[in-house]
Amino acid sequence: MNSEVRTIALRTGIQVPCLVHGHLNEISDDGSAPPLLLLHAWGESWRSFERLIASLSSQVLVAPDLRGHGRADKPETGYSLNDVVEDVVALLDALGIEQTHVLGSSSGGNVAQQLAITHPEFVASLILVGVPLSLHMRPPFADEVDLLNDPISEERVRNTLSWYRLLHEVPTSYIEDRVQDGLAIPAAVWKASLRGLYEAAPPTDLGSLSVPTLILWGAHDHLVPRHHQETLAARIPRSQLKIYQATGHLVLWECPERVAEDTRDFLANYVRDG
Repeated sequence: MNSEVRTIALRTGIQVPCLVHGHLNEISDDGSAPPLLLLHAWGESWRSFERLIASLSSQVLVAPDLRGHGRADKPETGYSLNDVVEDVVALLDALGIEQTHVLGSSSGGNVAQQLAITHPEFVASLILVGVPLSLHMRPPFADEVDLLNDPISEERVRNTLSWYRLLHEVPTSYIEDRVQDGLAIPAAVWKASLRGLYEAAPPTDLGSLSVPTLILWGAHDHLVPRHHQETLAARIPRSQLKIYQATGHLVLWECPERVAEDTRDFLANYVRDG
């Protein structure tokens, strides 16, 4: 399939780059399966999905940079969870996508859940990869983020990556790309986007999720405990929880091929039969 990165002007007043892999027009014309929307984590960009995309080459995919991240516009305001969701809705409208499967990595999964609750007509299913049950509190590293000032140094960004334990070997080039993601974000956006996440009520406190949902979690995640994942699964009636042994919080970084395999199986089987 062909891939291109499009710059999309959203009705919310910003422009975002968006990778489109495959042909969206063919989806709406022939009635085939919806595309898969990829929502990246706080501090990253759509490029964090590149290794996953390589293993999902036959799937039509859409992967934007979220507000303030990557090469997306970086306004001073608009970083609440609802604001980010409205950007996503505006993106889907701009691309003519009426329904999509949604995969969210880490905090991107909170965006995905909020989208499914506030705009359920858009969401066919959810895949939540290392996603917190709730961000409705200051995370332990928030104080460090509050100390950030421009220009952010490379050392500071590397320090942020050290918050996450890696149990699998991750290519150096991939980690260097994530450093560049961090350097692309101004200090004010680091702070505002994190604050927007932890000031939001947990999505599942606001409404119910009825779409088929796959939850992938690393057994050695020191940020998101197992009982939170079990609670999340219990709140979503049509969900299944898969636990990756010897894996930390960054499931997408450590196991992209396995995430791709589980995603393919879920979309082919669980969604069809769910």
